[in-house]
Amino acid sequence: VQLQACGGGLVQARGSLRLSCAASGATLSHYAMGWFRQAPGKEREFVAAITGSGDVTKYVDSVKGRFTISRDGAKSTLYLQMISLKPEDSAVYYCAAGWTSSTRVIKTTASQFKYWGQGTEVTVSS
Repeated sequence: VQLQACGGGLVQARGSLRLSCAASGATLSHYAMGWFRQAPGKEREFVAAITGSGDVTKYVDSVKGRFTISRDGAKSTLYLQMISLKPEDSAVYYCAAGWTSSTRVIKTTASQFKYWGQGTEVTVSS
């Protein structure tokens, strides 16, 4: 599985961005997918996750109500819609995919994901 993330950039606080992650190399309905981020000097942290079926999602508390994870009908592209951005959201964002035996499994820890995109940088100015 190859993942290619894009959509990052510089945005003012309270602005919006949509990140995309194009996936190829496998049928992704059996892959749970997620977004993580890493700010300078900090550990990589979980942001959001979605099941292979696309009907169950999970978020870190700090982004609930502001970020929305989704995947398209063909399940080949993962999205992260981000609104009301804050300076503390600034980080490199990574998409990730991990195979599951069930399309209803959700993964939230980095070690559960085998495939990673290259990262896309988000900078939120105050």
